[in-house]
Amino acid sequence: MALREAKFYVYDQVPIADTTWSLSTGPDRRVYAAACIEHRGGCAVVVARYNEQIDALDYLFDVGETCGDPPDSGRATQCKIHYSFAPSERDGILYAATHASAPALNELHFDVHADWGDERKAFRGSVLLAYDTRQDRVLWSRTLIPNEGCRCLCFDEERRLFYAVGWPRNHFLVYDLERDRVHDCGRLGSLNPQAIWLDKKSRAYTTDDYGRILRYDPDRGELEELELWIPRPRHLNGWHGVVYDIAAAPDGESLFGVPWRNFPHLFRHWPLEGAQGRMEDLGPATQYEQNPYRPISFFKDHAGGLVVGPDRAIYFVKSRWAPFSEDRGHKFDHETAENFEGLVIRLDPESGKQEDFAILRRPDGMAAHYVSRGAMDARGDLFFGNIAGMPSGIFRLPMNARTPPDPRAFPLRKWG
Repeated sequence: MALREAKFYVYDQVPIADTTWSLSTGPDRRVYAAACIEHRGGCAVVVARYNEQIDALDYLFDVGETCGDPPDSGRATQCKIHYSFAPSERDGILYAATHASAPALNELHFDVHADWGDERKAFRGSVLLAYDTRQDRVLWSRTLIPNEGCRCLCFDEERRLFYAVGWPRNHFLVYDLERDRVHDCGRLGSLNPQAIWLDKKSRAYTTDDYGRILRYDPDRGELEELELWIPRPRHLNGWHGVVYDIAAAPDGESLFGVPWRNFPHLFRHWPLEGAQGRMEDLGPATQYEQNPYRPISFFKDHAGGLVVGPDRAIYFVKSRWAPFSEDRGHKFDHETAENFEGLVIRLDPESGKQEDFAILRRPDGMAAHYVSRGAMDARGDLFFGNIAGMPSGIFRLPMNARTPPDPRAFPLRKWG
């Protein structure tokens, strides 16, 4: 059967946008994306939203200007939202936290360590903002992590707690929204995990540098190390086995995820089984078994964009490459679809069966193999954030659902 094809929506009003790290379903069941500008100084991330009425993107606001840290301030800019959208269905609010990596206006390079404490050009810090999707306006913004960016964000809607990992110090932080107070649980290691997730008991999870599962219990107020690790191939140790992306299964009892490393294995986490939970190895997420002895960067050997579709299957995107394309190092910004492409996989959570479902192709011929996040809108169509090639943009994959998915059966993902 022929593979379906997705439509690409370039950021036509933000042509210098170079990445889409965050993409999320909002509380209004519309899809929001972050048009990030992390490779050019003096620019800030713009939040966009897919408009089904005109089949195009609306551009809602410039985060720097809106949050009182304009991109021409002379400081390192509010250049991106990095896996840090967090919707609140009850309030109709989409929360977001910013990250750092772009230099100040007229600067060529940002060095967070060298600029730390520099009153003229240091990064102000990650800004947490609340966007009211009913009124289409930012209600408020505040500094969440002074001097640092936010690598990933998660929101416990019932307890009104945010979980975040700061960069570059890599501390696990708990922010009490009502009390406007941060509890610092300490350093996780040298690498930043790319996701924090929740179980049914409102416990938060992430990983350390070697893929070990860490769990925060809000009742105890402690972050603990579990005897549980993200699966990996035998020929590698756990280094850089941090979580990349994870999505809850439709039954809510387990979650499917992938790590941020080369030779990634797909895994299934059962957090409620026993005192520690259980980790299931679902095998290689990509094609590396065809030649496991050739080195390849995890920017190319990549899987991400996990999302539950309207048929309650799990979808994700993996890179597929031509033989020997891995020899060109780790850069992907000039790769073409001839060498690397994004393949959408459908995974049946009951049987574990995987099948090729769709292909992602940019009209400009640039590669679309690196997908950051996935989301589903009110009609059941799937969306994927694209990293590689400028200008950046997002994909929409029509799913032709017979009836719109019932929101009660598809709870919102509360982490970026």
